[in-house]
Amino acid sequence: MTFQLPPIVKAAEQLCVEIEDAVRRFVRYHRYVIGTDLRKQAMHVYGLAERAWRDQAQQARWVVDLVWAIDELQRYLQVAKLLKATANFRQFEYLLRLIEALGKQAGGWRKKLHPNGQNARGSDAFAQRAETLSTRVASTGATS
Repeated sequence: MTFQLPPIVKAAEQLCVEIEDAVRRFVRYHRYVIGTDLRKQAMHVYGLAERAWRDQAQQARWVVDLVWAIDELQRYLQVAKLLKATANFRQFEYLLRLIEALGKQAGGWRKKLHPNGQNARGSDAFAQRAETLSTRVASTGATS
C-alpha cells in the first residue's frame, strides 16, 4: 500500500520548494524581510492544504481558509515584485503561475464543497429561488 498525497497538496509542497529556491536568490535585505514573509505564507498554505485533506470533519472550513491564504500569498508576491526582490520578471511570473494554478484547484474544491448556484443541490443546499420564475400572465402583463 502506497501513501499518495492529492494533487493540491503536492502543488502546495512544490510551491514551497520553488519559493524557497527563489528567496535564496533575493538580495540580502529582501531575503530577510519580504522573503521571510513569502516563506511563512507558503508554509501556511501547505499546512492548510494538508489539513483540509486530512480533517474530513472540518474540511469545508479548512478549504475556505486555504483559498484566503493563497490570495494572501499572491499579494505578498506582488509586493516582492514591486520591491524588485525577485531575480527577474521571469522568476516572478513563474511563481505567480504556480500560485494561480494552486488557487484554481482550491477554488474548485471550495465550489465542490459549497455549491452556490441557483437551486444548488447538495446535502445541505436549499432552493434559492422559486422553481417557476413567472407565469405567462405575469410575463405579458395581462390581467384576468
